[in-house]
Amino acid sequence: MRIALCQLNPTVGDFEGNVSLLAEALSDLPSPPPDMAVFPELFLSGYPPQDLLERDWFVKRTEVALSSVAALSRRFPETAILVGTITRSGPATGKGLHNSAVLLKDGDTIATVHKTLLPTYDVFDEARYFDPGEDVRPVPLDDEILGISICEDAWNDPTLWHRPVYTREPIAELSEMGATLLVNISASPFYAGKDEIRYRLFSRHASRHGLPFVVVNQVGGNDELVFDGRSAVVSPDGSLLTYAPAFERDVRVVDTRDDAVGRFSPDDTVESIRRALVLGLRDYVRKCGFESVALGLSGGIDSAVVAAIASEALGPERVLGVTMPSPYSSSGSVEDSRALAENLGIEFRVVPISDIYESYLRQIIPRSGADGVGVTEENIQARIRGNILMAISNKSGHLVLSTGNKSELAVGYCTLYGDMSGGLAVISDVPKTTVYELAEAMNREREVIPRSIIQKPPSAELRPEQKDQDTLPPYEVLDRTLELYVDRGVSPGDIVSEGIPEDTVNWIVRAVNANEYKRRQAAPGLKVTSKAFGTGRRMPIAARY
Repeated sequence: MRIALCQLNPTVGDFEGNVSLLAEALSDLPSPPPDMAVFPELFLSGYPPQDLLERDWFVKRTEVALSSVAALSRRFPETAILVGTITRSGPATGKGLHNSAVLLKDGDTIATVHKTLLPTYDVFDEARYFDPGEDVRPVPLDDEILGISICEDAWNDPTLWHRPVYTREPIAELSEMGATLLVNISASPFYAGKDEIRYRLFSRHASRHGLPFVVVNQVGGNDELVFDGRSAVVSPDGSLLTYAPAFERDVRVVDTRDDAVGRFSPDDTVESIRRALVLGLRDYVRKCGFESVALGLSGGIDSAVVAAIASEALGPERVLGVTMPSPYSSSGSVEDSRALAENLGIEFRVVPISDIYESYLRQIIPRSGADGVGVTEENIQARIRGNILMAISNKSGHLVLSTGNKSELAVGYCTLYGDMSGGLAVISDVPKTTVYELAEAMNREREVIPRSIIQKPPSAELRPEQKDQDTLPPYEVLDRTLELYVDRGVSPGDIVSEGIPEDTVNWIVRAVNANEYKRRQAAPGLKVTSKAFGTGRRMPIAARY
């Protein structure tokens, strides 16, 4: 069967726009027309629509969009359209909705298939909105019998989980019922390394059942989630027939009877993270209606990497970098920020804050009775900078980007209403050690980030001679501990058995647990690891553990 893999970038709630994307993809198809065009999961509404699914008007607009696609299919009578959408489940009990795949041809609905397995882990909460499909049955189309599944239905392979999450295997059921071609529509979000896991899963389905396996995945950013695409067709022996590019719109036609093109090769991890951040930022700005961004440039590695990502995502003409030196800022930091801005070609401003800071101290410190430069004085500087950036945002309409990394956010090495201010936390799921890897990767072809920024010891420069490592463990140790505790859920005792000093582990764990209240108030951040702070990690604030 000749199948068009339509890897597209929908926007949540933009029904007319999403239908237009579908129509454009159909118009792009080569001649002779393919037998079927496949679009991602919940494509008409965009994914994830979240609590919009609880609004009846939203569901009705989905139904109107599906009618538009049915009418559109008459213009392409030789090509069946398989599209993800919302349908009503019918019974008076339950959620009232299904996550469905609808197969249309020449204006008629040939079949409607409902998602059977509804994920409720990590960022997923589908049982909150949908009823599971009860029946699994193949669908005849032309000379094939299609085994249609939706995203999670293909993720219950017994080799994937150390403990089975579900009691049924829809892919195996479809194969046993006579399917000759397996087709999966997905909205599967990115995290580093997932491309290899995903391909191994689909390859196993194909080889286990001796059937071609087709998967079409969404691409683009929606809030914290970035969808990497990487749609694919796998031959019955598990080898690769075609593989769509990551992080790009792609429409391609493949014949499932063709010979395989080769073996799968996973993408470079750091490069994938960079591309995910670029796409996630670009789509967040575009889909939220902003035109430009602003961020503070401290002369440090984090703001430098965020500025480089923003410049690539939006173009340098849409990025403003603001350096706000205080009495404790080194002249080198100001010059490093200026050099970075020149390398990127972005607008650059210097707004000194020493006078404002001194004014704060005169008003606050005599009343508190405190002496010297402590946390209060450090936070005042950070909050002045946050105020300035937000004032620029209010005046000019820029979206403010916060520049804190995952390591700092994890242990609370950040200031509420200060450096945490902003509308998007671009690298809040990127560990500090990975930030350095990103900087090095950005400099492969030319010096984008000045070497002096990469080589200097990290410092917030909020007190004399301050260095991050005065307060924090070495970042290599911190990031390894956070990977085990936050990402993998390993207990402190087992982390110590990995060779990390007990005092260090206990300090990190206490800091992570104590700073949940800060993270709850942070800007949304782009997810690039297997366990990001935010919707995928729901922890209590008032707790002792």
